[in-house]
Amino acid sequence: MAIYGFDAFAPAEIAERVQHVGVAKARMPLLKMLMLGVLAGAFIGLGALYYVLVVSDPTLGFAASRVLGGVVFSLGLLLVVVAGAELFTGNNLLVMAWADGRIATHEVLRNWVVVCLANFVGAAGLALLVWLSHHPAMNGGRVAETVVRIAAAKCAAPAGQLFFNGILCNMLVCMAVWMAMAGRSVIDKAVAIVFPISAFVAAGFEHSIANMYLIPLAMLLKDAVAAPIPGIDRLDGWGLLHNLGAVIAGNLVGGALLVALVYHIIYRRPPRNRASGGSG
Repeated sequence: MAIYGFDAFAPAEIAERVQHVGVAKARMPLLKMLMLGVLAGAFIGLGALYYVLVVSDPTLGFAASRVLGGVVFSLGLLLVVVAGAELFTGNNLLVMAWADGRIATHEVLRNWVVVCLANFVGAAGLALLVWLSHHPAMNGGRVAETVVRIAAAKCAAPAGQLFFNGILCNMLVCMAVWMAMAGRSVIDKAVAIVFPISAFVAAGFEHSIANMYLIPLAMLLKDAVAAPIPGIDRLDGWGLLHNLGAVIAGNLVGGALLVALVYHIIYRRPPRNRASGGSG
């Protein structure tokens, strides 16, 4: 028997909550939106930093390093959801409120553009701080080498591959945010977040905000890494734009269309009235 006040919200209730939150996010004052966006970029960067620490250990097997790395990467979204921040990929769920006519198109676009740019400032700013701290020198320099290898592969990947990996990533990210809205406690939210986030990371899907941390950090580190790394010549501004353009487009499709719009149709779209009359 469910205990009142502790049972999870039902899916239809989650849809209503996501819609109400979407209206508040879309109409948030600009300065607050910018500051919370910067925080979210830094939070996701911290998750990526934690992930690199794990996967830079050569003693771990493939599956162990990927899954454990994904679990620790979940720190980023946990900070966003529990501490409070504005994350572009999670805010793709604003489409629910837009589809219901609660917010205008320009309000959705304003939120996405402002939050995405603020996320970049936070993520790239954290990359600069991490570089200045000499943190990547840990593990005999393997942390730095791992960052450069990961980022070089991201910049060298074909746009189509990045796009579809972006779709799959944000389907899982938005499902994590969706399920976290079902929870009433921090533990509820943590459990809801860890599994989908660790799944997308372990599978190697593409998250635009994480890439806003990893690629700038790799650009700062590439000249200090002695090992030959395929694709290192793509670590420049054009490589960053190549990656982010395709991944952001994929993230939008995965989150806005395949999660937000689908759930809007299921739970929020009013049923059509049957035409009056007919044979009988």
